[in-house]
Amino acid sequence: MATSSTVPALHPTVEAVTRRITERSAPTRGAYLAQLEVAIQRKPGAERMGCANVAHAFAALPGSDKFKVVAEKAPNIGIVTAYNDLLSAHAPLQHYPDLIKAEARKLGATAQVAGGVPAMCDGVTQGFEGMELSLFSRDTIAMSTAIALSHDVFDAALMLGVCDKIVPGLLIGALHFGHLPTVFVPAGPMTSGLSNNAKSKVREQAALGLVGREELLAAESAAYHGPGTCTFYGTANSNQMLLEAMGLHVPGTAFINPGNSVREELTREAARTVLSITKAKRFAPIGKVVDERCIVNAMVALLATGGSTNHLIHWVAVARAAGILIDWNDFSALSDVVPLLTRVYPNGSADVNQFQAAGGPGFVIRELLDAGFMHADVLTVRSGGLREFCSIPSAAADGALVWADAGPSGDDSVVRPAAQPFSASGGLKLLQGNLGRSVIKISAVPDDRHVIEAPCRVFDSQEALHTAFKAGELDRDVICVVRWQGPQANGMPELHKLTPPMAVLQGKGFRVALVTDGRMSGASGKVPAAIHVSPEAAAGGDLAKVRDGDVIRLDANAETLQVLVDPAEWAARPLATMPEALRAANGVGMGRELFANMRRNALAAEQGACTWF
Repeated sequence: MATSSTVPALHPTVEAVTRRITERSAPTRGAYLAQLEVAIQRKPGAERMGCANVAHAFAALPGSDKFKVVAEKAPNIGIVTAYNDLLSAHAPLQHYPDLIKAEARKLGATAQVAGGVPAMCDGVTQGFEGMELSLFSRDTIAMSTAIALSHDVFDAALMLGVCDKIVPGLLIGALHFGHLPTVFVPAGPMTSGLSNNAKSKVREQAALGLVGREELLAAESAAYHGPGTCTFYGTANSNQMLLEAMGLHVPGTAFINPGNSVREELTREAARTVLSITKAKRFAPIGKVVDERCIVNAMVALLATGGSTNHLIHWVAVARAAGILIDWNDFSALSDVVPLLTRVYPNGSADVNQFQAAGGPGFVIRELLDAGFMHADVLTVRSGGLREFCSIPSAAADGALVWADAGPSGDDSVVRPAAQPFSASGGLKLLQGNLGRSVIKISAVPDDRHVIEAPCRVFDSQEALHTAFKAGELDRDVICVVRWQGPQANGMPELHKLTPPMAVLQGKGFRVALVTDGRMSGASGKVPAAIHVSPEAAAGGDLAKVRDGDVIRLDANAETLQVLVDPAEWAARPLATMPEALRAANGVGMGRELFANMRRNALAAEQGACTWF
């Protein structure tokens, strides 16, 4: 493993942001830690619980395991799994529990599948009604994790999951059981298929009507072709980068492909790792590991890699689960100083397999640590701390895992050292103005598109925008406003289906942008998009005042989003209300009725869109 004899000075902005988060969070973090201490001081479940409770909990265990956990008081690992064989990223998890149980037995411990959590794929539901359940599936997963662990007979936990809402949901749930040592166990990305650039080109051709369904399906199937996560650097793969930066994985686990000879051993190592915390009485429960410094490290890793905008919502919620309060000002301040070290699609042409081959998370974390952009003095699930996460795992001749320093960049068109970054600042900006607060990801947006000023066209749905595009009504400089897409309106679906038509318009030379209170995918790229506008229109936000023809100026350089209307007129202009037909249709069908209470109670995007806080 890599080591460092000297600790570099922390960048002053990173230090300042961490300090203000710590001060802001003092009451809530203090309350969280006090609750955690109460749970830590209890006797283990098998000793604390009544005989009938214990008998129920271990009735199905093989006799030898039952003896271990009851009579020998052996550690018992609770496994929470997001396995299903619909999602390519989660299908490989099917046999993980058997590997974990076998490894636990070797080490004198036991393991049980505590429960499963739902896992949905945004790629399947994108643009359809099911997508309106996507954001709230995160909190459903968190609640499912809590139900699984509520049996309260576990000494440690392993979280099996990978994708967009699944990892944040598992993490939120795990942090509500913060007294447990916890390790996250991924499955890795699928091998490379049709390149992401080639796939996007076919999508744009389809939007223009130049290719039909058969050609489009062939391209999509060549891109998404096997087990593992999608290969672009969207939300799922950003999850994995952030977990490495937080020290919650076995080091270097994130981007090893399913089926790779090292993958099975890494899964066994996860069991060994979590048991090493439990058996050695090393005080590293997840509620202590995830502190203010750990959260800042995750934010820095997101910015340095041009990661998914979804995490400006999800990691706010994750932090809140640990009693830590962060906001978009914190992201913005860090983004101003954190260098962009990677070019991975959509802010480059490489996929995550090429990123891994060039050095991957290990390279990025080492560079950020050495340049003082990350806190080195943090707890992780490993005894060697965050420096262990600067390494890449492989198998020795006898099959045992070995780690080696990531070394120099294997491809400086994909990853670069902190001294020679692609950009001196991160890829995310906070925009403010008379429309409220929003964010924009500019790491993939051409420099000449960072400022767009144009008359707007207002849409109440993404379908309405598609209709106007097909009719040729948008063949001009235009800022498309798509409202009624926030958490309270319809669950804040991703609007990635808008990317191809907007990209076509930009490709024709028009100056275009998107402004919305909805989300864009982690795969959104070259078209400027002010997203997550808060307050949302349905909550009385000024996005509900905008009218067709209003001139809007989106200025990522000045970090502003303004409707250029006389201030007196703007103040007097009434808020529009959601069209009745849209209101009647929202939340009806595809199980959306069951999520009505979540829509009613959801906090704003900048507050994590939490439904439980």
